[in-house]
Amino acid sequence: MFLDYFALGLLVFVALVIFYGIIVIHDIPYEIAKEREHPHQDAIHYAGWVSLFTLHALWPFLWIWATLWRKERGWGFAKLEQEAHDIHHRVDQLIDQVSELQQEVERLKQTSQPASQEQKPAQDSEVK
Repeated sequence: MFLDYFALGLLVFVALVIFYGIIVIHDIPYEIAKEREHPHQDAIHYAGWVSLFTLHALWPFLWIWATLWRKERGWGFAKLEQEAHDIHHRVDQLIDQVSELQQEVERLKQTSQPASQEQKPAQDSEVK
């Protein structure tokens, strides 16, 4: 008789722990969002409850959504935009340097051509 009540109590306890565990697991993305001061905390929380009814299909996406945001850098795209701007600026500088070098090479070719033309007849006369 005692074992029957003990088994029933244990069954109820395990069922409650499993039920509570599922709810706690589904609140993990919301807790992450709350800790990071995510701008979409409420949407993540409601979507977590909806995920209970969609057999956990949304939960991985909610976890990703919650972890993408950080208060100090936001979504992180501003840093990417800054890096892209810096790269474009550096490329423009390199293009300018290449243009200057090409002009310098052309000037050197022009100044060296008359000197090389003067040397050619002298070399031809020496050979004869």
